[in-house]
Amino acid sequence: MAKPHNSITIRHLTLYSCLLLAILSTGCAMSTVAPAPNVPGTAANSAPLPGDWIPIARYGRYTLVELAPQAAQQNLLLQVVDVSIPGTPPLSVEDGLRHVLQRSGYSLCDDDLNSTPLYGLPLPAAHLRLGPMFLHDVLLTLAGPAWELQVDDRAREVCFTPRLEALP
Repeated sequence: MAKPHNSITIRHLTLYSCLLLAILSTGCAMSTVAPAPNVPGTAANSAPLPGDWIPIARYGRYTLVELAPQAAQQNLLLQVVDVSIPGTPPLSVEDGLRHVLQRSGYSLCDDDLNSTPLYGLPLPAAHLRLGPMFLHDVLLTLAGPAWELQVDDRAREVCFTPRLEALP
C-alpha cells in the first residue's frame, strides 16, 4: 500500500528553497575601494561652494533638515511668544514688560528716566493674554502707540522713549 504525499512538507520545502535561492542571489554589499591615506601637512583642495548651496542633514528615512539657524535665533525680536500674564492686581506696564522679557534674552532698561511714566501705568486687562505674536509686536502692544521701542542689541536691553509728535 502506497503512502500519500504530505503536501504541507513539500510546500514548506519549496518555500524554504526559494528563500534560500533569493538570499544567495542577492550577494553581499561590500566596498572594494580603499580609503585615501591621510597624509599630514597636505591641505585638502576644496572647491568653492556655490551661492545657492544649502547644507542639510538626513534625519530618518524621509526627513532632511537644513543646517542653518532660524530667523528667530539670529534676531531675538522675531521669536514668537504666547504670553499669559498672571492677573494678580495691581499690575503695572513694567510688570507686564518684565514678564514678557523673562526668557527672551533681553532685559528692560532700569535707569531710563524717560520710561518712568510708562512703567507706572496700570496694565490693561486686554494685555493679560497676548500672542502668538512676535516679541517685537508684543513689546509695542504693551507700551502703546505713544512710546517708541529702542533696542540695544549689544547689551540686549529694550528701552522706551516717548514718541515725538509730528509738527504741523
